[in-house]
Amino acid sequence: MADFTPRILAGRYEVGELIGRGGMAEVHVGRDARLGRTVAIKLLRSDLARDPSFQTRFRREAQAAASLNHPAVVSVYDTGEDVVTDANGGTHHFPFIIMEYVEGHTLRELMHDGAALPIDEATDITIGVLSALQYAHHAGIVHRDIKPGNIMLTVSGQVKVMDFGIARALAETSEAVTQTQAVIGTAQYLSPEQARGETVDARSDLYSTGCVLFELLTGRPPFQGDSAVSVAYQHVREHAVPPSTYAPDVPQVLDQIVLKALTKDRDHRYSTASEFLADLQSSKRGGRVSAPPVGIPVGDATQVLGGTSATTMAAVPPAMFPPSLPTSNTQAFGNAGILPESGDVAADEAAAKRKRTVLISVIAGVVALVLIIVVIFALRPKSEAGPDPSPSPTAEQVPVPSLDPDKRTVPDAEALLRKHDFEPEQGTPENHDTVPKGMVIRFDPESGQLAPKGSTVQYIVSLGKAETTVPEVAGKTPKEAGELLEEVGLVVNMNQESVNHPKVPKGRVVETDPPANTPVSKGDEVTLKVSNGMTVVPSCVGKTQDVCSNEISDAGLKLGSIIEDTNSDQPKGVVTRLDPGEKQTVKQKDPVNVYISTGSSDQTVKIIPNVQGKQPAAARADLEAMGFSVTETQGYSPEIPAGQVIGTNPAAGGRAAVGSNISLIVSLGKDPNGP
Repeated sequence: MADFTPRILAGRYEVGELIGRGGMAEVHVGRDARLGRTVAIKLLRSDLARDPSFQTRFRREAQAAASLNHPAVVSVYDTGEDVVTDANGGTHHFPFIIMEYVEGHTLRELMHDGAALPIDEATDITIGVLSALQYAHHAGIVHRDIKPGNIMLTVSGQVKVMDFGIARALAETSEAVTQTQAVIGTAQYLSPEQARGETVDARSDLYSTGCVLFELLTGRPPFQGDSAVSVAYQHVREHAVPPSTYAPDVPQVLDQIVLKALTKDRDHRYSTASEFLADLQSSKRGGRVSAPPVGIPVGDATQVLGGTSATTMAAVPPAMFPPSLPTSNTQAFGNAGILPESGDVAADEAAAKRKRTVLISVIAGVVALVLIIVVIFALRPKSEAGPDPSPSPTAEQVPVPSLDPDKRTVPDAEALLRKHDFEPEQGTPENHDTVPKGMVIRFDPESGQLAPKGSTVQYIVSLGKAETTVPEVAGKTPKEAGELLEEVGLVVNMNQESVNHPKVPKGRVVETDPPANTPVSKGDEVTLKVSNGMTVVPSCVGKTQDVCSNEISDAGLKLGSIIEDTNSDQPKGVVTRLDPGEKQTVKQKDPVNVYISTGSSDQTVKIIPNVQGKQPAAARADLEAMGFSVTETQGYSPEIPAGQVIGTNPAAGGRAAVGSNISLIVSLGKDPNGP
């Protein structure tokens, strides 16, 4: 980076030591001074940062990546650009991305020695990658640069996929794979359609994931070469061999899965990350997979020339060979390198000489083909990096029209583009804070930019505000809670609510409004309810001591002294009052004294005795001796014999004032009409 690289970005992010470097950017450890957390800061190379079109694409794609909220995706917290003035008075714009700081290692670092990973670990890592892609593809985002360097394993073993959106921005520049050393590593994971310069989609990510799985299982990528172009050629023309060719312990079911993922024709590849993921999970359980057995062509698979050759190249058209190579030798291209199985030494040497001659001719043909590819990449119009080839550069350039703020429906946008001689096409939908869902946000190229008359202009439809879920922050400090809320795109209301709570310590969050796990739109405001360290004395007068003690504990208070209340007319053992009193607000863990009745001195309230099974006369005598008046009623009982007392009303164990009436229930025996 240049000498004037800023140390503070946007007045907030402190740039620390360099922790990674690529062909396109540098990554530094940093600190968010506002939230007090460690972050990763990605700064683009200064030469790319000066390209306005690249800045526009980079900003748009970084914002799209920031909308992803998934455990297997490295979160993007913020994007922007820092404006810096150098010593000569020149102004420079530095786009940056603020990302989640992840402690761990990339797969590239873990596999630097070329050793394969254990099969279960390789499968689990790929499942994590596919989980992230499944989520991203559903959100309309294609990664475009899946490779070991963009996949991290945290210290706890969790998979994290990096650089969503950034890869897309890079892919949309006009650079070919031969133009930067930074892409050579990536070329080993390019899909055939990327190598051909065609439009990519979600299936391109699945091909790249297949390349990564191949390398995890074998310790080497499926195709290798001396240059990015030679590797790209193999992706287009050669068919991958089963991973078990290099690692015999790889089970056949994984061979099937990898070869389906690496199918040249994307229509016969896994169509979604979910399909790929389902096959891998099924293989771990020993279940059936959708991938065909090894040896059965998958859509565009060609017959292996030469019978037993493990690696084959599709026959090159005669026009691709130099004049010195007869077209009848094209099949030898597929058999190059196969040694004779028998014959004497002289015959073997002669055969080897012939094969060397053929191989040299083939190499000359490949070089010619590579040169043709390079020329095509160098001469094609820049607009071919986009979704569709644009008309000839000589076509009349006209400005892209501006959207009427009151006419943002899709039919309005399409009619407007056609009126100005453009071909409308729907682009990838995006979330937007103000444009309603289903309405058009903007055009791509942007309104006012010049574009060839008759070329395709995409209209971007709004998905509405990005949705998220209120995280659980109970028990955290307001600062910690604020960080979690901001990470998922929510805004913290600066006016906190102070609330009582029996357990949550003072200064900690009790709950949020809206509550945790509530679906909301990104940008919505959330209010924190913070404990003031106070609680309320429970209402337990009239209850027993044990019940009251439990309620005091549940209220976050301590049981203080137990004091006898000798002046109460309440039954013995009943709580008569508390100190502090009921419903008073006090500090958590304060003691509460409990007053317990000793019973009235004149014994005006007594406990009703149990007289069940006694003769009525005896039961009556017991009750009258305690000062109760007694009456008799009758009832049927399947258990108490006729003439004996079934029970009393009020029931035994209850309390009744002296002089009150107690009814004896005398048994008539079993009910004659009963069962």
